[in-house]
Amino acid sequence: METPAHADSPTPAQQALDALTVNAEDQAALETLAHSDVLVPVPDDALDGEGADATTVALPVLEQPGGDAVVPVFTTEGEMTDLLPFVSRYRLIPLGALAAQWPDENLSLAIDGSSSHALTLTSQGVRTLLAR
Repeated sequence: METPAHADSPTPAQQALDALTVNAEDQAALETLAHSDVLVPVPDDALDGEGADATTVALPVLEQPGGDAVVPVFTTEGEMTDLLPFVSRYRLIPLGALAAQWPDENLSLAIDGSSSHALTLTSQGVRTLLAR
């Protein structure tokens, strides 16, 4: 029987997500999250040279029912495997750095999308809450 990805000891990012489910305005939790590294999935069909530049990241975009576009990121490999078992590669990126370069288009960010502490932010929320 598998246990939830953070049943034993949640990462600081997961603790921050848990705090934000209780209080979305928790500045300490937002600060912790902004300074946490997240796993950004790299599709297996991406070219090996693609995204090799450390200053750019190819964002994986999933289309939600209703047409909303969302970029999934994860706090642990376990969280990523739960939602995207077919993805075997990822890049580890500070969430605040990712948010600081977030595109202007209407693109949401989903952190640990399949977990009990999942957080989804609009593109404006990403830039205003996480860009540090």
